[in-house]
Amino acid sequence: MEFVAVRWIVSQATNDEVWMGYLAAAQLFPTLIFGMYGGIVADSINRRSLIVFTQAAMMIIAVAMAAAAALGWANQWVLLFLCLAQGITSAFNTPAWQVLTPRLVPREELTRAITLQGIQFNMARVVGPGIGGAIMAVFGPVVLLAFNACTFLALMLIVRTTPDAPAPPDQRGKWRDIAGVWPSTREAGAWVFTRRGPRAAFLALCVFAVFGTPLMQLLPLFVSGVYHKKESVFGIMLALMGAGAVLGGLLMRRVPKWYPMHHFIPLSVMLGGFFIFLFALCPEPISAGICIFLSGTFWMWAFNSSIAALQLLVDDSMRGRVFAVCNTIAMGLMPLGTFIAAEAGHVGESLVTRLAPAWSHPGIGTQIGLAFVSGVLVIAGAVMITIRTPEVDGIQPGEPGYDRVPGFWRGVLASGHRRREQGLCPECAYPIGSPTPDANDARCVECGHDEPSREHVATR
Repeated sequence: MEFVAVRWIVSQATNDEVWMGYLAAAQLFPTLIFGMYGGIVADSINRRSLIVFTQAAMMIIAVAMAAAAALGWANQWVLLFLCLAQGITSAFNTPAWQVLTPRLVPREELTRAITLQGIQFNMARVVGPGIGGAIMAVFGPVVLLAFNACTFLALMLIVRTTPDAPAPPDQRGKWRDIAGVWPSTREAGAWVFTRRGPRAAFLALCVFAVFGTPLMQLLPLFVSGVYHKKESVFGIMLALMGAGAVLGGLLMRRVPKWYPMHHFIPLSVMLGGFFIFLFALCPEPISAGICIFLSGTFWMWAFNSSIAALQLLVDDSMRGRVFAVCNTIAMGLMPLGTFIAAEAGHVGESLVTRLAPAWSHPGIGTQIGLAFVSGVLVIAGAVMITIRTPEVDGIQPGEPGYDRVPGFWRGVLASGHRRREQGLCPECAYPIGSPTPDANDARCVECGHDEPSREHVATR
């Protein structure tokens, strides 16, 4: 609801893509400054208490937004300052959520728990913008922002019902050691950047964060400049994207167990970029609604699968710091994509105006900018699925399933993993279920392919 109100007010006041980038930067740039320390705080104090405290701070800021709107002070500069305050608070709030979730469920349920959390978040995105757009259309932004402020109370009460989440004994109180911030951060950064699996999952997260999120930031300009519609359509578009994400979360249960993360993540990045690209080309809201719905599905897949892969790879003692590093870089770089889209849109609009004036219209720059960044996303996903990183799934060199042979369709189909799950030779699909006299070896009698038997792998 807050997103709907703030973006709509500023888009109507400025009609400028760059201001959407300023708002994104105000909310996300503080993570670059405070994100590392926020991760150390999340690792070293009670996570449940930290969530309650930061939600209370965010409620105060939401009340200030409502008051500014009621007093007629809610111009783009005031809202920019309040978004900056929300961004500072989020730098401490986000790591606390990410550290809390793995402590509430067994490890074997973690991926499904993260998916469920993503479904919950996107169901809120479905309901919130739809109701928010309706409230703002009937009562105006003041009532919407006031109602949004009240919702923080319910969230704080719900969080208080979760089990207590104290910090690990060896990490308690480390947030007070300011001199130890850099060594702790360096240790977490080394874990992310020097290991192939975490590095690849983190790279996918960053790429989608930078080149996918301009869809959200530029959406108000699509509604007003391209479709010439009002705030209710903006709310509907956000709700459709959230509904697509909810469907994506539900469909993740249908992904075959043999289809590995190091194939699934880049496939999701590529398809997400493809449907955002189609959305950018749509001239009217009906076809755009279909495309943004499908964009939401793959948005969910890309973000959730990348985060789940990192959660499964990291040790609990450094979980907060690792995700602080990831948040600091990924979320800190998010506004960059909007600025790139805005600049590409301005350049593209001037070229169209000069070379093909018949195609020019008020929203052409917004369309060109989003099409450019989503095209980058498609290319990045295609490269990542062609040159894969099995370590994302914890598969090390020499283990079954370790395949770094480049190939686009080899990456999309992952047929070698399916055959291995079925007890077939990954090279020729001949049955290899019966081990040879050497119990540690299974050789395909058809083509001679050699790998450890399924029985031996299960024992390991």
